[in-house]
Amino acid sequence: MDDMQQNNSWKLYVPIVIGVSLAIGYFIGKLNDQSSQVSFEQKSTSSKNFDMLSELLNYIDAEYVDQVSKDQLINTTVKNLLQELDPHSYYITPDEFAEMNEPLDGNFDGIGIQFNIQKDTLVVIDPIVGGPSEKVGIRAGDRITKVNDSLIAGVGVRNRTVLKLLKGEKGTKVDVTVLRKGGQETKFTITRDKIPIHSVSANYMLNDTTGLIKVDRFGSNTTDEFFDGVIKLQRLGMKKLIVDLRGNGGGYMHAATNMLEAFFDKGELLVYTEGKARNKTDVFAKDNAVYPNMELVVLIDESSASASEIFAGAIQDHDRGVIVGRRSFGKGLVQEQTVWPNGSATRLTIARYYTPSGRCIQKPYDDGVKQYNEEYYHRYQNGEMLSKDSIEIMDSTFFTTDNGRKVYGSGGIIPDIFVPIDTTQGSGYLNQLVYSGIIYDFAFDYADKHRQELNAYGSPKGYISDFEISDSLLKEMIAFAEKEGVLYESKGFKRSEKLILKRLKAYIARNIWNDEGFYPIWNSDDPTVLKAVETNTKSVLVK
Repeated sequence: MDDMQQNNSWKLYVPIVIGVSLAIGYFIGKLNDQSSQVSFEQKSTSSKNFDMLSELLNYIDAEYVDQVSKDQLINTTVKNLLQELDPHSYYITPDEFAEMNEPLDGNFDGIGIQFNIQKDTLVVIDPIVGGPSEKVGIRAGDRITKVNDSLIAGVGVRNRTVLKLLKGEKGTKVDVTVLRKGGQETKFTITRDKIPIHSVSANYMLNDTTGLIKVDRFGSNTTDEFFDGVIKLQRLGMKKLIVDLRGNGGGYMHAATNMLEAFFDKGELLVYTEGKARNKTDVFAKDNAVYPNMELVVLIDESSASASEIFAGAIQDHDRGVIVGRRSFGKGLVQEQTVWPNGSATRLTIARYYTPSGRCIQKPYDDGVKQYNEEYYHRYQNGEMLSKDSIEIMDSTFFTTDNGRKVYGSGGIIPDIFVPIDTTQGSGYLNQLVYSGIIYDFAFDYADKHRQELNAYGSPKGYISDFEISDSLLKEMIAFAEKEGVLYESKGFKRSEKLILKRLKAYIARNIWNDEGFYPIWNSDDPTVLKAVETNTKSVLVK
């Protein structure tokens, strides 16, 4: 059984299934209409062998007044048919299939750069260490102006176009023309290779004994990356581990259970699945815990889903650690992926998963996909994001953890310690700076112009401790914003000044050291992280 789990939201189409039903009714009516001026050839077909859907699609393809694509009809019909079942069963066209698998499979074929499109130009943020681009001499700050004979600078190029040009099978070659500071233009021939996609974006020490590992998704490489991070932080003195699953929409179930095995002894139940046509399948820890005594805190929020909830649920049910943050998304359905002969695939819900105490944390979807996806906004409206007392318990049935604490299912994992969204520093001025991309663009320009002196700090740690946003630099950013149409607001600036400074410093660091430089600054005064650091897990886990 393929244990693919994915939290995807599809744009709703006109319900084709209803349209098919109406067309069937109309077709049958026309067959029986003796006054019709159109003559139909009557065919006798046994009802036992009659495939209405196929017959109707063939009929439309042959007789419809305008030219239609049968493949497109099939794609749309199957997409909507599966979407009617539940929000997580869906169809993937051949073109979409490879692209959707990349983040979970852990690699793709390409040239190995991280880039951004700034001022209509592709700028290399960082060549991946050991990758094809680094090997030929591509450097951070390079502008790629041409790919083979295609001009991509100053022509409104988009990310998707760039990716299509730069990706390709391992071993194939691509020519890129690079413009460097001073106007020097150089042509490189790059041989494409396997490029890793990392699912663990950060691992660092918060203090002398507490480390944090941020897991963005559960993919094929996640377990190895996670344990590499744990080993690194243990060498630095870590006794308490914070696993940050905020924003993690899931991925492979086995990646989550493989991570869990490090904290549980052989034979302990981690999760089980069961469906109408699928017998109950238990997943147990296969070996004794590698880290049986490590203090553990797991961070979740409203975007933590699927495999993230499996991980958090097992930790909570067995009282192995403390869950901190806000209620998780609530996806407890298991999808099986089937690849079809035309290169397309379906992910069909074939079971539900249950945490060790017996909870299925799937939130209701009876009111349709639109309401299901908008439940996130309902949480804002009913005050849940600000108060634990406003959390809606969708099913009053409770379960108990190993220590006898009450926990609930049907609607996500409710954290042991609730941390509300911090709105104290928000302002309209900050929103304009963020949503227009002003802070990010200014930080990029600054990092690009001062790359050499920023690299002189040697490491993110040196930058974080020694670099400060000066008043003059802040004034430059405000002036930059005004040129871009975001006028200065004194009241809003004063309310949000601390956040503006933090964002600017963090984004500058990201353009030099990627997430390794970004997250230590971003999380420096994060309320959820601070609460996790101060939490005494033993006292929380007592009934």
